[in-house]
Amino acid sequence: MRNYLIGLLTSLAIAASLQAQAKKTDIPRLADGHPDLQGTYDVATMTPVDRPRGVKNLVLTEQEAAAMEKYEFARQVKNDAPIAGDRPAPPVGGQNPPPKTYLEFLEAGGGGAVGGYNNFWLAGGMHVIRVDGQPRSSLIIDPPDGQMPAMKPEAARRNAAFLANAAAPDASESGNSGPPGAFDGPESRPLAERCLLGFLNTSGPPTLPNYFYNNMKQIVQTKDTILILVEMVHDARVIRMNAEHLPPTVRKWMGDSVGRWEGDTLVVDTTNFTNKTQFRGSSENLHVVERFTRVDPKTILYRFTVDDPSTWDRSWTGEYPWNATNEHLYEYACHEGNYSLGGMLRGARQKDAEDAAAKPKQ
Repeated sequence: MRNYLIGLLTSLAIAASLQAQAKKTDIPRLADGHPDLQGTYDVATMTPVDRPRGVKNLVLTEQEAAAMEKYEFARQVKNDAPIAGDRPAPPVGGQNPPPKTYLEFLEAGGGGAVGGYNNFWLAGGMHVIRVDGQPRSSLIIDPPDGQMPAMKPEAARRNAAFLANAAAPDASESGNSGPPGAFDGPESRPLAERCLLGFLNTSGPPTLPNYFYNNMKQIVQTKDTILILVEMVHDARVIRMNAEHLPPTVRKWMGDSVGRWEGDTLVVDTTNFTNKTQFRGSSENLHVVERFTRVDPKTILYRFTVDDPSTWDRSWTGEYPWNATNEHLYEYACHEGNYSLGGMLRGARQKDAEDAAAKPKQ
């Protein structure tokens, strides 16, 4: 009996090993033996970066995931429906119903009570992410509550001072207000509004879903260099393999990314950020480590760890899948025929003139 059990356990171990080897063999590889990560990936999802308050578990039940996806699908169908030409006027101040989902929250913030883009242009994603077959409630997996660590008081003060005097407040598109002079010229507007970096940190690192549109990311890979091209605002990151980081005096919008292989996982270490991109309030001491692991021929598991002792007491980690697609990545010609920036500045000049005219004469 004992020999039988030993033989059975040995057989099971061999079978598991062979299965793992077979799975590993299924992964496409380049001539140098490393996994071939090349391709175009669609990362659209409705799963937020931070876990919603009140949701306790990282892993959703199938019923919870299905209900969320059903609601989002119905919302998209409703928003895609033709608008009646004889509809009544909206209420004074616009419509402002309370958002029920993360995508609704973002769309309300982006367009305000008067609305933003027509739904035709939006493609936020109608599915929750799945890792190891499990539906997830957030991209953040550590801390266990799915929330970023609390910001240090000195970091909060630093960010408040920065935003009060910033020339280019951040890499977001929501620069609706700002310090005095925020509308004095194009150089004073946010980076994404000027099409320098994608908003919501699609550029990275860490490179996140967009949640609005342009959800494609493309990887081009050679032995010495790996390129990650992000569809949103045509951001292109060049990762130098097996290299040394640049001197600390050299700062870059997306940091200095150096890659290496740990087995079949591409590890990308990024430092040398500027103090202007400010990922979630980070400082120029931001340090991001990304891990790209091809789990099957059509999926990359992307994991990122964010560390900045000047901003948070501890590091934090998130992950989500990149799903291969046959869709094309198109040019993002952000300022081709774009009159909005000039319109905002002209509006600001008109407001200055009206304010001056309204002042009582001395």
